[in-house]
Parts: sequence; C-alpha cells; structure tokens
Amino acid sequence: MSTVTRERLWTGPQGAVVAGVFATAFLFAFESYAIATALPLVAADLDGLSLVGVSFAVMLAASVVTMTVSAPWCDREGPTVPLLTGVAGFVVGLVVSGTASTMEVFVVGRAVQGLGSGLTTVALYVLVGQAFAEHIRPRVFVVLTSAWVLPALVGPPVAGWVAETFGWHWAVLGAIVPALLAAGLLTPALGTPGAQSDVRLSARRVGLASLGALAVLAVSVAGQRGFDGWWALLLLGLVTAVLVVPPLLPAGTWTGRRGLPTVIATRGVVSLAFFGVEAYLPLALVEHRGLTPTQGGMFLTGGAVLWFSGSWLAANVPALADKHRRVRIGTTLVAIGSLAGVLVLVEALPLTALVLLWPLAGLGMGMATSTLSVLLLETAPPGEHGAASAAMQTNDAVVQAMGLALGSAVFAALLTRSSEEAFAVVLGVAPLVALGAVVLSGRLRES
Repeated sequence: MSTVTRERLWTGPQGAVVAGVFATAFLFAFESYAIATALPLVAADLDGLSLVGVSFAVMLAASVVTMTVSAPWCDREGPTVPLLTGVAGFVVGLVVSGTASTMEVFVVGRAVQGLGSGLTTVALYVLVGQAFAEHIRPRVFVVLTSAWVLPALVGPPVAGWVAETFGWHWAVLGAIVPALLAAGLLTPALGTPGAQSDVRLSARRVGLASLGALAVLAVSVAGQRGFDGWWALLLLGLVTAVLVVPPLLPAGTWTGRRGLPTVIATRGVVSLAFFGVEAYLPLALVEHRGLTPTQGGMFLTGGAVLWFSGSWLAANVPALADKHRRVRIGTTLVAIGSLAGVLVLVEALPLTALVLLWPLAGLGMGMATSTLSVLLLETAPPGEHGAASAAMQTNDAVVQAMGLALGSAVFAALLTRSSEEAFAVVLGVAPLVALGAVVLSGRLRES
C-alpha cells in the first residue's frame, strides 16, 4: 500500500496539484527570507527604520481578516479560486512593496501581501483535505514542509546578493517568479468542488476578525516600546484580542476542550515556544558567546532541516503510526530542544552541545505540527475544512503575536537592568510553554 501511495503523490493524476502545493508554500518561504534579508537595506534607503516592525505586523494582521473570508468561500465553492485569488493579491502586494519610494508605501504593500496570504494559507489546507485521500495527506504535509527547507538554506544569501548587487527592489520583486509558477501549477486543481453550497460569509465574523487584526497590529507595534504610552496600546490590544478572537475559534480552544479545540490550541502553543526561542537565540549567541550575526543566524539552520526530518518521519515510520503519540513525542522534543536558548547563558556548556540540542526542537516541530494538521482535517466536521483551517491559522497568528509582543516588552524592560537577566527570562519561559503543549497533547482525543 505504501508503494502505491508514494507513486500517486507525484506521478498520479494529482501530481500537478502536489507540485502546485509545493510551489505555493515555496513562494511564501522564499518571500519571508528575502524580505527579512533585504529589510535593513529597505529601511536605510527609505529612511523607515521606525516602521520596520510595523511592516511585519501589518502583514500578519491583514491576513487574519482574509482567513475569515477564505473559510466560507473555500467550503462553498472549493479552494482553488480563493487560492489563486490570494496568490494574485500577494503578487500585487509584492509589486507595491518592490516599487515603493517611501516606507509608508512599502508598508501598504506588505498589508496587501497579508490579504493575499490569508486567503491562500486557508485554501491550501482545504485543497489538501478535499483533493487527497486521508492516507495520503501526511505525505502531502511533508511536501509543504520541504518547501521551506531550500529557502531557509539558500534564501538569505541569494536575496542578500541580489539586494546588494542590483538593489533591494529586485530582491523583493524576485518573489513574483515563484508566485507565477505556483499559479500555473495550481490550475489543474481548478474545479475542486466545495463541500457546503449553503455556507455564507458572516458580516459579524468579518467584523470580529477586523478587530482581531487591529489587536494583533496593536500588540505587535506596542511590543517594540518605541513611543510613550506603548503599555496602554499593548494592554488595549491584549484585552481586545481576548474578547474578539475566541468567537472566531471552535468553542473551548483557549480552555483546552478535548478534540478539535485542543488540536488548534496545541499547535498555537508549541509554535509560540519554538519561535519564542528562535526570535532571541541568534542575538543571545552574539551577545554572550561572541558569535558574529551571520554565525548566530546559521545556528538556526539545524532546526529548519530537522523540521523537515520530523515531518518525514511522522508520515513514513510505522512505529509512529499513532498520531496522538506523535504529537506527544514532538511537543516533548520541542520542550527539550528549546532548553538550548537559556543554556546559551551557561558559559561552561560548549557550543557543540547547543548545536546538537536546538535541532531537537526542529525535529519535534516537524513531527508535531504536520500531525496536528492531519488531525485538524480528520476531526473537523464534514464540509468544514475551511472553517477549521481558518481557525487554526487565526489562532496561530494571534497567539504568536501576543506572546512575542509580551516577550519583547519584558525583554526591553529587563534589559535596562541586566542583559543576562533579560535573556534568561524570555528564553527560560519557552521550555515551560512547550511543556504546556505536552499537557495539551493529552487532550487531543475526543474522549
């Protein structure tokens, strides 16, 4: 049976769709690394250093709105038209950002990119759920994961070379090429039917999502502590998110209700733990271990590569057939690997040990998140893959934005007292957050 599954993935009638899924994920990965690499040059050229944080936050915030729009659209009419529309919107945003002559216009382009990415990320999950049989989906999620590995390895140096040689405009506009490739490869999926013809877009949900987007933007900007009264904006954003986001999620998501709510919650929590370490680990290595910025950034490569390995193992190793056990193992590995962050401060511990420890977090993320994606499609009510996918993506965005913003505020406050104390707190919390995901993983089953 496994041989048949492998042959169907790339060479069967759905092979073109698999290639389209890969190309679309590659698009977002390549753009992410290209923007991150080129942004210092963008800020210097457009005199927009104060808006660097906003350029990231506004894209995330805008995507929250279109995730809510994409869900009923996909469930009603099928995923491919929303997906292609999202890619088109993403390209428009790239053009606006890549040709910007002011930082304000660059930020507007990033917002348009966010609108497109919100449509696309939800539609990708729905496409996987509707176009592929249940036993094939784990391997399709391996394809999605693999699309992030190559950009993680070659994206920064390629984008950096293009930005320094031809200008940052071309580093941004270069992402249009994989976008057009993705759109072309996805056309064979046109006609994938929707599951519920009577689903309609709710104005109330769009309103709540818009407020949620503003909350994400508020906490992200306030977390940088770049202006007087930042704490008031942070508090307002947090309170708004707590009030308006839960109604967009399955009931009980933030309280750990068994089944689908916990599937969504677990991914949000474990991702926060991982990215919470990733946000500060390179800087900690520079400040406390004397590495160069390039060496600090390359330290993260092992986590990216092992992320793919974890996803592959989850889909191909018979001993890991139990999905719930896979998530438990994966979240535990993240908890162990995330200790690398706080252990940077232990000077007696050799860097070699940290090099070996951090990739365990990537291995665990690959195993846990790919499995949670499969569980999402399995546990979602029939015909509601769009709604469930939007809920997962929205929860991820909000939880990570709030967690990272709070971490940034705490880090900045403690930094005035002691650099070591600041790093110890933000990096020391991550393993505890990951342990929370381990606990949640025990509630994945419906009963």
